[in-house]
Amino acid sequence: MAVVTDILEWLQALPQPALVGATGALVFAECTIGLGFIAPGESGLLVAATTANTAPRFLILWAVVAVCAILGDSLGYAIGRKFGPRLRETKLIQKYGTDAWDKATDVLHRRGAWAVFFARFLPVIRTLTPAAAGTSGLEFRKFLPAATAGAISWSLLHISLGAALGEAAKRIESLISTGGLIVVGVLAAVAVFFLLRWKKNAMGKLEQRTMDPDAE
Repeated sequence: MAVVTDILEWLQALPQPALVGATGALVFAECTIGLGFIAPGESGLLVAATTANTAPRFLILWAVVAVCAILGDSLGYAIGRKFGPRLRETKLIQKYGTDAWDKATDVLHRRGAWAVFFARFLPVIRTLTPAAAGTSGLEFRKFLPAATAGAISWSLLHISLGAALGEAAKRIESLISTGGLIVVGVLAAVAVFFLLRWKKNAMGKLEQRTMDPDAE
């Protein structure tokens, strides 16, 4: 049974405004301080992106997700400006993200707006960086361009990846009648493995640069 194809066709049958709106809401929630630990914005985006099989769908999803990410980052920044260092002592950050908060703050002090851009591609740190930027005193006129560039690049990358995976899954199941789902599962596992490995290496380099002030 072509389970993957059935799921993708079901997603594609959803009203596009509802699908795009829900995805944008998840991304907005993930980008706001603390909610990234709960709202699976990145996962939801990848799933929604499997339905972006036409140019209009792709462009609309990209525009909505990018705008929601920028708005979420801006709200996180505003929260950081309002509450300052006290955010680090909140229960949510103490439980889930103290190390990430410290890394984000340290890199922001050293790299400024560049840290905002690159943090967009790192899990957990992505959620905390906007608020940490507001707390650190980084000017909004420097924060916003970096957050915008990061949101546009990040959303384009993940939508392209999701669209490609969706199309690949359909083609594989159309070519393989027996064991197709297993093949799709293996390919998906391999893709996830390399994606997690890349993110782990990126976080390791970020930590190394944080600990070594002279590293470039």
